[in-house]
Amino acid sequence: MHQKIIILDFGSQYTQLIARKIRELNVFCEIYPFNHDLKIDESVKGVVLSGSPFSVLQENAPFPTYDWQNSEVPVLGICYGAQLMANNTGGKVTPSNHREYGRANLDQVSTKSPIFKDVITGTQVWMSHGDTITELSGEFNIISSTSSIPVAAFEHKTKRIFGFQFHPEVYHSTDGKTILKNFVLDVCECKGDWTAASFIDETVARLKAQLGADKVVLGLSGGVDSTVAAVLLQKAIDKNLYCIFVNNGLLRKNEFEEVMERYSSLGLNVKGVDASDRFLDLLNGKTDPEEKRKIIGKTFIDVFDQEAHLIENVKWLGQGTIYPDVIESVSVNGPSVTIKSHHNVGGLPEKMNMKVVEPLRMLFKDEVRKIGVQLGIDDKFLQRHPFPGPGLAIRILGDITKEKVRILQEADYIFIEGLKNNGLYDKVWQAGAIFLPVNSVGVMGDERTYENAICLRAVTSTDGMTADWAHLPYEFLADTSNRIINQVKGINRVVFDISSKPPSTIEWE
Repeated sequence: MHQKIIILDFGSQYTQLIARKIRELNVFCEIYPFNHDLKIDESVKGVVLSGSPFSVLQENAPFPTYDWQNSEVPVLGICYGAQLMANNTGGKVTPSNHREYGRANLDQVSTKSPIFKDVITGTQVWMSHGDTITELSGEFNIISSTSSIPVAAFEHKTKRIFGFQFHPEVYHSTDGKTILKNFVLDVCECKGDWTAASFIDETVARLKAQLGADKVVLGLSGGVDSTVAAVLLQKAIDKNLYCIFVNNGLLRKNEFEEVMERYSSLGLNVKGVDASDRFLDLLNGKTDPEEKRKIIGKTFIDVFDQEAHLIENVKWLGQGTIYPDVIESVSVNGPSVTIKSHHNVGGLPEKMNMKVVEPLRMLFKDEVRKIGVQLGIDDKFLQRHPFPGPGLAIRILGDITKEKVRILQEADYIFIEGLKNNGLYDKVWQAGAIFLPVNSVGVMGDERTYENAICLRAVTSTDGMTADWAHLPYEFLADTSNRIINQVKGINRVVFDISSKPPSTIEWE
């Protein structure tokens, strides 16, 4: 049993980042809602209370059921977590005169505290809070401050309890990794033995015990997650794994044929199913993005179910679910606002009456790639940009037609191949073209045109939770625009999306 750190999530946008930073220390970490009935067993070595969009001064402020004040293991409160600690032990939290957001420097650091080992005075940290801790109870000592915040960090006088008003998990906190390392490895005394190699060995052994001689059917997408899940399952059950790759008619240009060829090189037992016409017929005239997603999801389930039932005695459904999918399906404070339907949240298990096996459900995307490297999977799978489950349907704004799919496939192909040929593909997290529901006036030769507009979208990110627009060279963008307009019939204007996530999403729908 591996040692682990538990994060109690109060809804912070940075919660997953805390988990990823801890896992980079080769320590396993799990996220639970703040009101989770946490049981401390010998594997749990520490607890983190996350930040939150809430204020501890609100009447409905979330409060953990876990008794952190009498914790058997060390506890670290970050931002809201720290303010909760102060407020509930007789300290004072007040609204800030202005929202404290951005870079700050710790102008006083207690080198006596184990949490600040190897951290220098003046180190840069990242603030993001609307309230400020102005007083602490006599239980705590202040261990750092900034020019505007008297209590930037504190520790309990006798217990292993710490609180930060800043975010050590954020990139802009220069010594943030060192601070988290001090908490996880020194204060919590974790060994740091959770590695890609250990994950593979343990997962394959667990799958063998779980599945035995049973058959598993798995839907492949051509992406990283489903491919790594398939290879792990194959190592465990070999030919008892049956894979199905469905062409929904909304894949990238030549993708169905190319991905099938790559899968054959992996030795996977894969059946390709071309259901393009079926999907496009059902999408005819549909414009609402959520309706499009649901139609595609349901149709995929129907096609997959039909194909899976051609295989006798299948008991398990394999899925490439990863940890963000799991976390996002659990609401922190009641029903979550639906941003979009997730392609892994569907009715397959219920419809097919199968048990589900998800080898990657505890991994983040970057960890899945590391596992793939360890498994010897080709970079063409591992370094492939994420591609939405509904495919080009959510990159065609408005109704979908075969002609629009053709135009978008051609434009997207020019863009993606251009990124690869110019050494830019691996510097971008995700890229693609979007078909806009507008026509614009143009001039080609001596003739007036009134044709379609394409938007190019490229972002940089580490996990897709936050993203910045990719600052691609102007020369590349100019050449790409010129090639698309000249080579793709039906397009006379190309634009480039320079919005980040948040507030925008990576995909347009």
